[in-house]
Amino acid sequence: MANRSGKGDSLAALLAVAGAVAVIGGAYGSHGATGTAAEWLKTGAIYLMIHAVAGLVAIQAGRRGPAGLFLLGGAVFSGTLFAMAFGAPRMLGAVTPLGGLAMILGWVWLAIAMLRRR
Repeated sequence: MANRSGKGDSLAALLAVAGAVAVIGGAYGSHGATGTAAEWLKTGAIYLMIHAVAGLVAIQAGRRGPAGLFLLGGAVFSGTLFAMAFGAPRMLGAVTPLGGLAMILGWVWLAIAMLRRR
């Protein structure tokens, strides 16, 4: 994606990378990990992929703020789950809901922005 100046879009690129990380996490959760780790990887992958795609769509709609929250939230939510799946202390899970909150705020921001378009 190119921004108005014709240069590349770093936010869009990061969202695309997030999509790739989601595929990797989901694949490892399905084929390499077991037990709770597999569940954390799968859950993180689903949320990260949904929000990577939502962020790219939001950018196309001219809504970079919600896209940024989708990226931040996905990184925190899924990142903490992925980290715990690979052995990080379970207390890191206390941070996971903050990522969920950022994703929720992104959706609310996007909804308000879409209502104000009229």
